[in-house]
Amino acid sequence: MVLASWRFLAAAFAAVLFLHGSRASDEAYPTQSYSFVRNAISAPPLSYYDYIVIGGGTAGCPLAATLSHNASVLLLERGSSPYGNRNITDLDAFGAALSDLSPSSPSQRFISEDGVINARARVLGGGSCLNAGFYSRAAPQYVRDVGWDGKLVNESYAWVERLVAFEAKIGQWQTAVRDGLLESGVVPDNGFTYDHIPGTKVGGTIFDESGHRHTAADLLEYADPKGIAVLLHASVHKILFKRKGTSRPVAHGVVFRDSTGAKHRAYLRRGPRNEIIVSSGALGSPQLLMLSGLGPKAHLQAHNISLVLDQPMVGQGMSDNPMNAVFIPSPNPVEVSLIQVVGITPFGSFIEAASGENFAGGASTKDYGMFSPKIGQLATLPPRQRTPEALAKAIEDMDRLEQAALQGGFILEKITGPKSTGHMELRSRNPNDNPSVTFNYFQDPDDLRRCVEGLSTIERVIESKAFADFKYDAMTFASLLNLTASAPVNLLPRHRNTSTSLEQYCRDSVMTIWHYHGGCQVGMVVDRDYRVLGVDALRVIDGSTFNHSPGTNPQATVMMLGRYMGVKILNERLASEAS
Repeated sequence: MVLASWRFLAAAFAAVLFLHGSRASDEAYPTQSYSFVRNAISAPPLSYYDYIVIGGGTAGCPLAATLSHNASVLLLERGSSPYGNRNITDLDAFGAALSDLSPSSPSQRFISEDGVINARARVLGGGSCLNAGFYSRAAPQYVRDVGWDGKLVNESYAWVERLVAFEAKIGQWQTAVRDGLLESGVVPDNGFTYDHIPGTKVGGTIFDESGHRHTAADLLEYADPKGIAVLLHASVHKILFKRKGTSRPVAHGVVFRDSTGAKHRAYLRRGPRNEIIVSSGALGSPQLLMLSGLGPKAHLQAHNISLVLDQPMVGQGMSDNPMNAVFIPSPNPVEVSLIQVVGITPFGSFIEAASGENFAGGASTKDYGMFSPKIGQLATLPPRQRTPEALAKAIEDMDRLEQAALQGGFILEKITGPKSTGHMELRSRNPNDNPSVTFNYFQDPDDLRRCVEGLSTIERVIESKAFADFKYDAMTFASLLNLTASAPVNLLPRHRNTSTSLEQYCRDSVMTIWHYHGGCQVGMVVDRDYRVLGVDALRVIDGSTFNHSPGTNPQATVMMLGRYMGVKILNERLASEAS
């Protein structure tokens, strides 16, 4: 490989990290027609239901669909429909929704206090409308540890999979990663499976063979149209409580606003089993509890929020699984692929990969995917230096690159857990504003150790015989890590011996894989049936209740949990009515 080519690839990598994507076409994608979904503008000022589910996301959609078969359900979603938006539905547009910073975007960007740029969903279907599509169940031990019924868990996964999960069909580059993992000792070869099994496997995906995304919103197909109402652009501002004398507070209604700002109220019908269920995600759920008066007393008083219950653990235990990636320029063409293969290591790191690039509309209109500054992923700068100016410079540099410079792919590692935790606080009383969240990446030294072991595994994959066709011979692992250190836009601090240690690389190049969780954890904010401690008629059912992110990718388990708890709640209701 000649020196000129080497410098070109170095500059290409350091300018920005990419995967693939395309701009949305003006051509509308065929829409899903649900008779029970409508804009919140059409909602009456006052309404009554057996269940009010706040958040039509990855958990909220299957939960509401299940409850609709024996009760009346109102599902409130602050965002829009995913149907008709090709930036959501088409694989070749991955990243476009995440890069859309408009107020109507299905993705709402936020930046943690750590400096890592992240995103939260604002669309019916939640994060399943924005993610890389990988579908994998939680480990059996995870199911046992949280106390779930294994039989119902498996039935609930199968219920989800009938509509949204498919076997990933891997190409040559993903095959090389798989074989490289096996050659590197991440064994056994588990073939294709949805199950979480140590070793290397091909997982599921929510993209079908046509590259069309299936989301949690599709699970509303299971709903009884007579038992459910779904309101879009319905932003819930507060949960309402009532109390008689010294009794516990009882949730009995919500206040929400439509897109015009008009206020609506929805109340629970009279009945001992009727409930409000919060499924607003790991940021939205603890945020809404605080806005409704459940949270740390001093913090709520500082925002002039009337206290319902002093609950200091709301917003605590926030975690985000750190992701670190290595780009490998390829001398041979690679397929466009999102996450399809995973190596589940014995030391607590998951190895995954993505590859390829796609251009739509010519070289001047490039959009990029999972490792792109357009969506906030800028591993070439330490987190706190990822300023808007730095992102703009990286995008500008990337737009000047030739297509050949982007040929290759990424191998990433994500640590399980993690053990490092942080917290969340309100910035304002507006539920549409992002709260302040700190994840404390690598605060626990064991997280850093596992990151280093994960990078060492990636090195063995890259140096394996199986991967030889997709790596330049002259490029060692050290040179791949140091590409950023020799590029003109690099701002990484220089460390001794002009090389960056793996520990420092972990800290400086950390990004999100969007698997953040916590804030309403079991045993701290909710009980094992997800009832909020200290109040009645209120549950939280979503990823905010997780102590650890389940499996390699959590979306399958979050969808399963919505179905699982829907079945449990209905069974409790039927038993109560029969007694």
